[in-house]
Amino acid sequence: MTSATAVENKGVVQLTAAMMLSGTLGVFVVESGASPFNVVFFRVLFGALALGGYALARGYFRGHGFTPRTLGLAALGGVFIVFNWVLLFQSYENTSISVATVVYHTQPFYVVLLGALLFRERLTAIKAGWIALAFAGLVLVSGVSPADFAHGGAYLTGVGQALLAALLYGLSTLVTKRINGVRPHLIALVQVVVGIPLLLPFADFGAMRGTGADWGWLIGLGVVHTGLMYVLMYAAYAKLPTAKIAVLAFTYPAVAMVMDWAVYGHHIGLVQALGVPLIVTASLKVTLPRKTESARSIMARRIAENASLSPAGRTPRTPVAGPAPRTAAHGTGAASRPARPVASKA
Repeated sequence: MTSATAVENKGVVQLTAAMMLSGTLGVFVVESGASPFNVVFFRVLFGALALGGYALARGYFRGHGFTPRTLGLAALGGVFIVFNWVLLFQSYENTSISVATVVYHTQPFYVVLLGALLFRERLTAIKAGWIALAFAGLVLVSGVSPADFAHGGAYLTGVGQALLAALLYGLSTLVTKRINGVRPHLIALVQVVVGIPLLLPFADFGAMRGTGADWGWLIGLGVVHTGLMYVLMYAAYAKLPTAKIAVLAFTYPAVAMVMDWAVYGHHIGLVQALGVPLIVTASLKVTLPRKTESARSIMARRIAENASLSPAGRTPRTPVAGPAPRTAAHGTGAASRPARPVASKA
């Protein structure tokens, strides 16, 4: 086994572990027994402590690379990310972890559509077709019936919350995509720190008294699902090509669905299940490079992108990074890299 293969295999293990942890997120949220605003407040609080401690230990604050502009962009991305989490966790309550997670996994399509709408990024007819197919799958997965539209109800609200959460994630991705020369760990740290004063007026501390063991779930959301999980993802993204990252990202919704069934007995129906492969296939088609593009042209394009995005330059295998929690990583001794989106996760 070559050293390059060994490094890539290590990245596969790290990203798989991170996605499996992400799949348990819903159980931690529900078992905490706290309101969505309280859950997100304590997630960002404990997550900031975990990420801040890691960044301090690794010396990432030295030569951080932030400018007033990029710091402001990171903070704006944090606003989108924090309320994206609130809406997703509210969706858990109104639908189920399974349905909310699959609906939420339409994030990549919002990134493409918003990029075309706001920044005139190229949207081909082929990509538009795959996005249309994905939303057809979304209709099946959501399980929304005409009766839901006629009478309203919590379920329809929950589906809408998951869709709005995905939209906010897409906005955060596009904002963070324009941050260059800053480690993704630090971008993620800024984004969770922003959530502390932002959510403070909405947090109900009186409701948290005497929760006892429930605090363990909240601490876990910050330390495990925000600290450890991010570090694993960043390390993995530094070792893997985009294709493997895109495929492994679907470990997250798969594990979430299994956990929802194993712990709460929830499962999607047969008709809903038919929509899952439509979303997965369309997501991969939108994310991965075109098959008709030669290996040489892909390499040339990546080198050109790297040269234009980073003054210091970077190797073709260096990952790109998106907003927390979708930011990519850097090698231990690497210089700061530009931030660009690669995958989606809660």
